[in-house]
Amino acid sequence: MRLAEWIDVGRIDELGRLDTPVHRLDARAKAVTVLAYIACVMSYHRYEVVALAPLALFPIVMSSLGRIPWGFLWRRMLVAAPFVLAVAVFNPLLDRAQVTALGPIGISGGWLSFSSIMLRFVLTVSAALALIACTGIYDLCSGMERLGLPGIFASQILFLHRYLFVLGDEAQRLARGLAVRGFRPRVLRLRVYGSLLGHMLLRSVARAERIYCAMVARGFDGTIRTQRPGMLRLSDAAFVFGWAGYFAAARAWNLSALLGDWLVRVAR
Repeated sequence: MRLAEWIDVGRIDELGRLDTPVHRLDARAKAVTVLAYIACVMSYHRYEVVALAPLALFPIVMSSLGRIPWGFLWRRMLVAAPFVLAVAVFNPLLDRAQVTALGPIGISGGWLSFSSIMLRFVLTVSAALALIACTGIYDLCSGMERLGLPGIFASQILFLHRYLFVLGDEAQRLARGLAVRGFRPRVLRLRVYGSLLGHMLLRSVARAERIYCAMVARGFDGTIRTQRPGMLRLSDAAFVFGWAGYFAAARAWNLSALLGDWLVRVAR
């Protein structure tokens, strides 16, 4: 995997400009639905694994209808996966009491909670990434502001996203400059890493200041403006209440167990 592919943050803006049924939904409807989805996923017991499986339908449908490549989602999730893995990996060591069994194999509560944490991570992060990719950062921040988020926070989120472009561009320029000068060591010393990061930070801060001055000169006053209408439509309400009903049903009943029982009866 090349460095440019990992720091290509512009890809998510390209996906946000697509024209699909999911992209045409109001940003507020999608944001509320994803927040309800995350709350539903996090409300399950720490030993629940199979019961979470039906909730995978939501990010799958969002990504499929929004034409979001699965490779894009997996690469972004892999960036945060080591941090979640570092937290969950201790569960099998701390909770060794057997809770259930898979045939003759006993399964401890630690392994169940480990699997549950990793599954929740995949579900919630994939849903959040699908939301951003199917909405665009500008429409999403504007929708969050109309939902009641203070404008200063919405602007900070937007600027943080834009600052990633500055950091990514400066990192590419540094990598290109090193390659042109024939600097290709297999192992970099800590002192070299510190120097590179310091130069990248200083150059990106200076460039960000120039960008901000250019924005102020063009009349930027902190208000996020979008070209899409702000009226909620019937399709937006159907999206919210339809998925909310599915989340409530998945939380109230174990859909995986019900489906398994139905398949057993059909097989008989």
